[in-house]
Amino acid sequence: MSNTPKAVFDPKAFLATVGAGRSITNRNKDQVIFSQGDPADALFFVQKGKVKVTTLSREGKEAVVAILGDGDFFGEGCLAGQPLRISTQTAITDCLLSRLEKATVIRLMHDQPDFAAMFMKYLLARNIRMEADLIDQLFNSSEKRLARLLLLLANFGREGKPQPILAEISQETLAEMIGATRSRVSLFMNKFRRLGFVEYNGHLTVHSSLLSVVLHDDPRAALTSQVDDTDQSQE
Repeated sequence: MSNTPKAVFDPKAFLATVGAGRSITNRNKDQVIFSQGDPADALFFVQKGKVKVTTLSREGKEAVVAILGDGDFFGEGCLAGQPLRISTQTAITDCLLSRLEKATVIRLMHDQPDFAAMFMKYLLARNIRMEADLIDQLFNSSEKRLARLLLLLANFGREGKPQPILAEISQETLAEMIGATRSRVSLFMNKFRRLGFVEYNGHLTVHSSLLSVVLHDDPRAALTSQVDDTDQSQE
């Protein structure tokens, strides 16, 4: 038996070889990719850029659900029989996207086992992330929720090196994603910067030391935890 390790499946390279049913599309910053209520007829793959996922309630309240980046898929609801989009996807930077027709994805899932395995692994990881998000929202303080979100946005825990977070992700957006007020996010961001957990230099850079806020290993991270828990009950 060969001890040569199996090459990691590269979805970007693979999708470049797909013929009919695949197209490359560019979206400029702030351009809508698809809107809530549009027909769900295709899967998208982010080759480069950042995408904001939002949903609108019947009362007209908008919530930011996620921020997606390089290597992420979205629009997979069409594969499960979803007739209409349940969220709006907007480019928050210039984006390069692969668009795959529903029928093309189904064919690839049947004919290309490496693609099918990679895609299933991605969906399972997303499901785990959603469960963790729910637990985070239910049980953690707003300070810990913000720290966890920043680590996720900076790519900690995923393949590849941590990445700077784009400055275009505003404090208002961060507040919407963790269910807190913008003033609380501003307070925590200033604290994180003062303690050396994050820094600003054109982009927001997140350091691994921010993990101490999530894990509560660093006594500095617990300095305001009691205050935050009290304020959380008022948010």
